[in-house]
Amino acid sequence: MLMTPTFEKIGQQPEIQVVERYFQTFNQGDFLETAHLFAATGQLLPPFEEPIVGQADIHAYLESEAAGMQISLKEFTLQQKNDGYVQVIVKGNVKALVFAVNAAWIFDLDAQGKIQQVEVKLLASLQDLLTLRPT
Repeated sequence: MLMTPTFEKIGQQPEIQVVERYFQTFNQGDFLETAHLFAATGQLLPPFEEPIVGQADIHAYLESEAAGMQISLKEFTLQQKNDGYVQVIVKGNVKALVFAVNAAWIFDLDAQGKIQQVEVKLLASLQDLLTLRPT
């Protein structure tokens, strides 16, 4: 089942409230709380990097790499997967001190509402990405 509800309805769907909380805590810079939303062996898959596995490593990574970033959400899609997981795809924009870029977050949530995996994809052309490189 594929749904594209409005953001106002996200809080009315208990199986994906964790997604809303992920973005709230991220934007507040409360990366310890963000990391606790993951399962014990949950994974964060940032662009161009190896997977970050486990709550402690996710927390450390976010403290190091995401401080000062803000995410603006535009839309999301919810899909029930055959393995019992719920997949939520969120599109939005990441703004940091020196850049802003469109991105997508692909969440896999288990039956307990824990994040098993979040893959972060940059939604930009190669030319756009080249302008993000430090000089």
